[in-house]
Amino acid sequence: MIDVEIHGLDELEAKLNKLPSVLAEGAMNGQEDAIEQAETYAVDELQSSIKYSQGELARSFKHEVKQDGDEVIARWWNSSMVAIFREFGTGKVGENSPKKLPPNIAIAYRQTPWYIPAEEVDIDLNKIYGMPKIKIKGKYFYRTTGQPARQFMTPAMDKLAKEAPNIIKTRVEQEFRDKLGD
Repeated sequence: MIDVEIHGLDELEAKLNKLPSVLAEGAMNGQEDAIEQAETYAVDELQSSIKYSQGELARSFKHEVKQDGDEVIARWWNSSMVAIFREFGTGKVGENSPKKLPPNIAIAYRQTPWYIPAEEVDIDLNKIYGMPKIKIKGKYFYRTTGQPARQFMTPAMDKLAKEAPNIIKTRVEQEFRDKLGD
């Protein structure tokens, strides 16, 4: 008869018990890493395309990552009201400008011009965007029919879609090494 002695069985069992929670934590941290990368791409796009800015859009990104049962769910958005107008454009100009819309989304664009009180903006919209400045009853206004879509989040997500699986995989592998050892 052969005697077999197994060493480390308790350690193996402990690691196997930890495996689900380490995997979930790695997946959540990987999603965080992916969102941070998307934000980097979006900020780079903003910085390369905005001449007159104080950084409000770049500072207004928000995200959350949560676990719901066996799923890890991540959301990323920009809390600035300006973000949606920049992303999809405004008025007739925005409607006619090239852009990528999310599936099953239809946007209604204003079809008539509108007026922006000159005293409410701190830059010359005529100089920057060519909006005519007119005087109505002693007050100055800029007349506009909209602005084109200047997407920054959609291209960031498109770029990230190719990289996210590897970003998450790398983070999960790192969590396994850190928390379970070799």
